[in-house]
Amino acid sequence: MEAKRFETQWGGKTLTIETGKLAGQANGACTVRYGDTVVLATATLAPKARESVDFFPLSVEYEEKLYAAGKIKSSRFIKREGRPTDEAVMTGRMIDRSIRPLFPYGVRHDVQVVIECLCADLENDTDIPSLVAASCALQMSDIPWEGPIGGIRVGRIGGELVINPSFEARAKSDLDVVVAGTPEKALMIEANAKEVPEKEMYEAIMFGQKHLREVIALINEVAAAVGKPKRSATSLSGKPEETAEQKKEHEMLAMKAQTFLDERMPAAIFSGPKPTKGERKEAMSALKKELDAKLTSEGLTEEQREVAIDACDDLMEAAVSRAILERGQRVDGRSLTDVRALTAEVGLLPRTHGTGLFSRGETQILSFVTLGAPSDAQILDGMEETGKKRYMHHYNFPPYSVGETGRIGFTGRREIGHGGLAERALMPVLPEKEKFPYVIRVVSECLSSNGSSSQGSICGSSLALMDAGVPITRPVAGIAMGLASDEKTGAYKVLTDLQDLEDGDGGMDFKIGGTSVGITTIQLDTKTKGLIPKIVEETLQQGRDARLKILDVMNACIAAPRAELSPYAPRIVTIKINPELIRNVIGPGGKMINKIIEETGVSIDVENDGTVTICSVNKAGLDKAAQWVSDLTRELKAGELFKEGKVTRIMDFGAFVEVLPGQEGLVHISELAPWRVGKVTDIVKVGDVIPVKVSEIDELGRVNLSYKRACQDLGITQTPPPGAGNGGSGPRRMP
Repeated sequence: MEAKRFETQWGGKTLTIETGKLAGQANGACTVRYGDTVVLATATLAPKARESVDFFPLSVEYEEKLYAAGKIKSSRFIKREGRPTDEAVMTGRMIDRSIRPLFPYGVRHDVQVVIECLCADLENDTDIPSLVAASCALQMSDIPWEGPIGGIRVGRIGGELVINPSFEARAKSDLDVVVAGTPEKALMIEANAKEVPEKEMYEAIMFGQKHLREVIALINEVAAAVGKPKRSATSLSGKPEETAEQKKEHEMLAMKAQTFLDERMPAAIFSGPKPTKGERKEAMSALKKELDAKLTSEGLTEEQREVAIDACDDLMEAAVSRAILERGQRVDGRSLTDVRALTAEVGLLPRTHGTGLFSRGETQILSFVTLGAPSDAQILDGMEETGKKRYMHHYNFPPYSVGETGRIGFTGRREIGHGGLAERALMPVLPEKEKFPYVIRVVSECLSSNGSSSQGSICGSSLALMDAGVPITRPVAGIAMGLASDEKTGAYKVLTDLQDLEDGDGGMDFKIGGTSVGITTIQLDTKTKGLIPKIVEETLQQGRDARLKILDVMNACIAAPRAELSPYAPRIVTIKINPELIRNVIGPGGKMINKIIEETGVSIDVENDGTVTICSVNKAGLDKAAQWVSDLTRELKAGELFKEGKVTRIMDFGAFVEVLPGQEGLVHISELAPWRVGKVTDIVKVGDVIPVKVSEIDELGRVNLSYKRACQDLGITQTPPPGAGNGGSGPRRMP
């Protein structure tokens, strides 16, 4: 295949797509370059359908390779890349959520989209070029897909919206919004913000969508030049093509199921709303059994009954959506804007540093806060990320939370994504390191789930952080908004507090986290062909109303962070020292710092700017270590008096006395006594403890001490000895 190159100007940089050069055996492949960041995307279709699956088997893999950034893994023992970083997992999930809604229903052949970063310029994030590349690879392939879409990042610096800001520019931005879709419709939104009001967030989303035109036009140009004819979705269903007679029979069986459900569903599902997910499942299961019995009595074969029963799930979802659209009726009896019953509780366990239990309907999250020393920070060693991370949120979703059994092992992609979402929601309200130097780890355990446990984790985390005494500026709450819509008529209804049956075709999961001031996170995925601007605007406002209701319940539980930390949490003392004296704390080969740690049981972190952080759960050890470090780094001043100085060395011209740990000065022989001293050892010996006074610090930093002046200041009378040696007023010996 001939290599071809296409490009356009976008956001002040050149966006380049190249095809026909790499990965020629994939169904679709292209490289995308933006700045000096280059990614390769491939889209591949399995030759055979996967048997016995009732879902579309799509996998999206985003791979970071350290060579792209000119790095070698820092581990001494493993140099190959290992499991993907959390950031890589979340980038893959973001692309998956963007492209998935545009695949036709019924495809059962595996589709795999792989995006590999070949070169990272560490200026432009790889996620936007990767999203564009995935869209282009699919559009030019023969895989059925109703694209193309574009992806864009929006920032706001100094009140001005900008597209695709660099890493450096993003550090100055108060919002970071990624939008995927078309200029007319949004398919995916990821947003992080510093409490930005809903109106301003909506403007940023619309600004991003407007600037998708250039990208989509370029992808269409590529597809027109090198694209393959699309295969039909029917041919990829894994089922033999139906004859006209079979199609007619299946339609008849589906109609029987529809008629049966229309007669019985109102009484079974909507009359006397079923309060729990389990009860609704039981009601639907009972309906299927009734239908099976009815069709058996009519003489239908087992195969025919299976076709009718298989249609029930889709028909039930459609009935739930229709009830919402036509009557504003929900299965649990709530209005479209009602939030389920809320409860909040803190301080549940005796020895954890902070806990928060949050429940919304059947969704229940228990969050734990653990505080640690700066040395507990996570070391980042990714393709783009390096450094340390002092705040972490981890999310667990065990099978029992949905009443099922299953494997418990490595953290899944969904758990990583949900954990990252809640983490980003809380980051804008966390205290600065200078104010609160602790490393903070929050773990949210999903104990029961029926609708957006990730947003429950935001609420649980806020409660736990305040219970732990972490001085967050404001609590953060999260809410999941849903949608019922009819693509044919354009009718829609936005739902507050999404739950189980309401997340069907034509729906959305629009998660919004924020404070009473504004939004901190958004994550949208949808089962529509995209959301029009009016739906986005309405959802943001309706979501704010729900968020404020949740915050009221949380504030009634705990109104502000506790004034004191848990007695079981470590305490931290921060000491600022002269950077030139760091060597005193460390000692030769780390001898001094290791000695302090061993004798006091603390942890010590020393930074290059002279910040020394000491952490311990033991107050006595903490105080001792802090005093030790202070003594090691104290700068002596002329005139200071020390009642106890230890003689460390004897020279012909005087004695060296340690006045502070690691700091000593010279008592010249003339300063040992108010008479002429013949030999230093006539007055002091190694190990003696004597009072000394700092008489001078010379221009070279040498410390000169005086024993006789110290005695005078302290009222100690020195008596000349009758002969050589130490007289009656001499120093005492160390035991």
